[in-house]
Amino acid sequence: MRNLIGLLGGSFNPAHGGHRSISLFAMDALQLDEIWWLVSPGNPLKSDKGMARLSHRIASAKVQSRRSKIKVSAIEKQLGTRYTIDTLKRLKRKYPKHEFIWLMGADNLAQFHRWHKWREIAQTLPIAVIERPGYNDRARFSPAMACFRKFVKKIEYYKIGNGCNNHVTPALLFLRFRPDSRSATKERRANPNWFDSYHNQTVKDDLTYALYV
Repeated sequence: MRNLIGLLGGSFNPAHGGHRSISLFAMDALQLDEIWWLVSPGNPLKSDKGMARLSHRIASAKVQSRRSKIKVSAIEKQLGTRYTIDTLKRLKRKYPKHEFIWLMGADNLAQFHRWHKWREIAQTLPIAVIERPGYNDRARFSPAMACFRKFVKKIEYYKIGNGCNNHVTPALLFLRFRPDSRSATKERRANPNWFDSYHNQTVKDDLTYALYV
């Protein structure tokens, strides 16, 4: 039996309870074996202004992933990849015995057409979109959704045993999650110096075992 892994990428600046909640929900809904949080060394679509150090962001993610089947990694730093499409191709080569599904919030689907080689991403892995308050309408009427609307699938299509990578892509499915307004932006506003808790703290990467300080 091949492991089915959900991939959730992001800055995690910081990681918060919303990340954990949607991940555990997706794990249950899709019968995933694990979810990997891919902490980005640098998001091409975001400014570096206000971005905490990678080690601090990993540390916050490790706190939020405790006692779960969530693994935290900055594997893109080790792979030397900058864009999601390159990361996904490398992961598929590096872990041939795993099957992957890309997880994203509706906010990301709304601007998915701005991602580098976004059509190729959808051809590489199935995508599960988790609904988010305030973004769902924008996502459903986005350029990416116009392109992939006919490829929307039901959740049952991806139950374990079917095998995500054995299905034809592109393929999208929508996961309806209870409203959760938590966000990294709100966390930073409430506590601008949230990273102070992680100064001089060494954290280990769950996939590469690299140490970050």
